Amino acid sequence: MSTPDDEIDDSGALEILLAFIRDSRGFDFTGYKRTSLARRIQKRMQTVKITGYREYRDFLEINADEFQELFNTILINVTSFLRDTEAWSYLQKTVVPEIVARVGDDEEIRIWSAGCSSGEEAYSLAIIFAEHLGIEESTRRVKIYGTDVDEEALREARTGLYPAKSTERLPDELKKKYFEPTGNLFAFRRDLRRRVIFGRHDITRDAPISRVDLLACRNTLMYFNVEAQAKIIERFHFALNDGGHLFLGKAEMLLSDGIRFDVANIRNRVFKVRAGGVAMKSGRFDARAGVGMRDVNRRRQVSELALASSPDSVLGLDRDGTVALINGSARLQFGLSAQDVGRPFHDLEISYRPVELRALIDQAHGDRQPIRLDSVRRQRASGETQYFDVIVRPLITVDGEDIGAAITFVDTTAAIRLQHEVKRVQEDLSTAYTELQSTNAELETVNEELQSSIEELETTNEELQSTNEELETTNEELQAGNEELETMNEEMRTRTAELDETRMFFEGVLSSVEAGVVVLDGDLQVRSWNRGAEELWGLRTGEVYRQDFFGLDFGLPTTELRDVVDACNETGHRAAQVEIDAMDRRGRPLVASISCSPLRGPGGGVVLLIEKRLRG
Repeated sequence: MSTPDDEIDDSGALEILLAFIRDSRGFDFTGYKRTSLARRIQKRMQTVKITGYREYRDFLEINADEFQELFNTILINVTSFLRDTEAWSYLQKTVVPEIVARVGDDEEIRIWSAGCSSGEEAYSLAIIFAEHLGIEESTRRVKIYGTDVDEEALREARTGLYPAKSTERLPDELKKKYFEPTGNLFAFRRDLRRRVIFGRHDITRDAPISRVDLLACRNTLMYFNVEAQAKIIERFHFALNDGGHLFLGKAEMLLSDGIRFDVANIRNRVFKVRAGGVAMKSGRFDARAGVGMRDVNRRRQVSELALASSPDSVLGLDRDGTVALINGSARLQFGLSAQDVGRPFHDLEISYRPVELRALIDQAHGDRQPIRLDSVRRQRASGETQYFDVIVRPLITVDGEDIGAAITFVDTTAAIRLQHEVKRVQEDLSTAYTELQSTNAELETVNEELQSSIEELETTNEELQSTNEELETTNEELQAGNEELETMNEEMRTRTAELDETRMFFEGVLSSVEAGVVVLDGDLQVRSWNRGAEELWGLRTGEVYRQDFFGLDFGLPTTELRDVVDACNETGHRAAQVEIDAMDRRGRPLVASISCSPLRGPGGGVVLLIEKRLRG
């Protein structure tokens, strides 16, 4: 069982891991909700059999490919065409006509699909605008930007190719109109595809796409904490034109953002940018001439009393940076006194604490415009924290002369504390609501993942069945082939036995002939040399086999037989018997009576029958 210290250690190790991922790969997950993020990372850690965040960080350092697997686990790409039919129907019937009517005929309609995953949502936006404007007009006027941080998903989106399962929710007429079959996939039509631009974009860090009429970011915000959501919504507000629409997922909601957005349709999570803004006004001190000295004195007294009684702390400086005025509130708040009037402003602690004012004063003089800093924090000696809005104004006369500067400290401590309290309550409420959204979204995601797993298992089962059938067929074919081989082997054994029997019979015949029998092939090489020839000439079969007959050196002068043998071999006719003087293996003279017969068979050859006759 883990202890609180272990949880703190794990939390710190998780933050170190997130910082490492951000610094090494540029993926900043620090704004994501920690519970969901930790669960996703631990799921990947279990896959690679690692238990601790520190150990997993070391694993990432030596295995660069693991980053992609981790990102695929964290960035759940769950999307489809026209997902949540009711919301898309409202968008098509109400929002699209309003956008088209508001944007001029010669102006471009700009749409941003943030967190577009594999592109189905961006192409869905292209479809509903094409349905309203017509395809030709839509290709001329509508431009759609699809962005995501997942490069692998963006590569899939850029192809515009999707399996049949991805398009099954589309009505048949839309599927036939906007998709073309390509093998086992469906390709989004090319003319509209060219109007959809995909690129990598981190909505928490990168500059937003500007001048957008419709921004769709569905079921993406729910993965971020409250602070990150607030920053993202601020970027979205900057990106949208006045009157532009924000389209969120059904698990998301804008909380306490009525200043920038109006609710267009709460059920379908469509919000509209509120037109106009809050203008900040600035004033100047004017010196007017042509009035009597009495009026000047009276007004001076009124000004001094007003400044002295003002709850805001005010300091006046000459153009050379000398303190000319300190009102009562400034003396109480910052420990100043009348003796400080006439001193150089940079000698006073207030010139650099709680905020560096000297550079701001120079900037105000240079720009001849007021400069305002909101919510400047000051820590008092008692430990109490104060907040001020600091306003630095150049003092410009009616003649345009810059004669000094006025510095006003507006105490906003009470308001800031109230805002913090309100923000804390809102965060608690938002956290509870966000956790509920997250739980609902995760349940939906888990359900979709389970459905996907079931379908994958069914597909795998069918593939296994098909493979099993193929193996059974192959086994039957192998058995049939084996039987044929066994039959052929039996025939070969029978023929071999017959050949052995014939060879033994032939050898027995030759061995029983007393005369010498020599068989030559078509090339006149010795192919058979019987026992009579061995006893007659003293050469054994192994010594003469495959040797040129006329190259052998034994007691028979073979050159005298050359013409007879060649003629018999070429004509195929039996030659007349020839008698040649020879010597046997013991050197005894004899007369060899030789008959030459043609060898009937492929390749030709001759058979020599040699009989000896002793000299009388």
